[in-house]
Amino acid sequence: MKIKNIIFDFGGVLVDWNPRYVFASYFNDEKKCDFFLKEICTPEWNLEHDRGRTFDEGVRLLTAQHPEYTVEIAMYRDRWKEMFKGELKEGVELLHHVKEKGYRVFGLTNWSAETIDWAFDKFPSLREFEGVVVSGREKIVKPDLRIFRILLERYSLKAEECVFIDDNAANASAASETGIHGIHYTGPESFLGFLAGQE
Repeated sequence: MKIKNIIFDFGGVLVDWNPRYVFASYFNDEKKCDFFLKEICTPEWNLEHDRGRTFDEGVRLLTAQHPEYTVEIAMYRDRWKEMFKGELKEGVELLHHVKEKGYRVFGLTNWSAETIDWAFDKFPSLREFEGVVVSGREKIVKPDLRIFRILLERYSLKAEECVFIDDNAANASAASETGIHGIHYTGPESFLGFLAGQE
């Protein structure tokens, strides 16, 4: 069946987000920065904000576990906007390319409900979608298959007519389990090659 819809992840595809942009200069020590982001403010801890937990609650819980990092944990919340370098040029160009070719475009992102409106205001590319599903609003995160099904049902899409691109391979694989064509995004070339083969 012909591909009609392209579903974009946000972070790592359209926008450049990385907590190292704050903490590398703060610690000024690669090992200390690595330890903090792998063992204290872990990806798993951050994902709970994408699942709907407030940053205040996340900071409170983690500070209770690691009081020696009280200042740094609060920084993760208070300096969150500084963790962005801007939009990713290649990803934004890809979005414009597929729109010009007539594909419908949608967004599916793991993102905090508290901060997504700021992101929509900050980054023009995130406002170009026909529809977006945000994990923090649904209280379900990728790679849970339910969030893909929410998007399909909400916008009356057929899975086999959709491609989902995500820089996280596990999320792309989960999309494939729902019948969506899941693509692990490593740059626009491989995706455009796939798309050309479907036309």
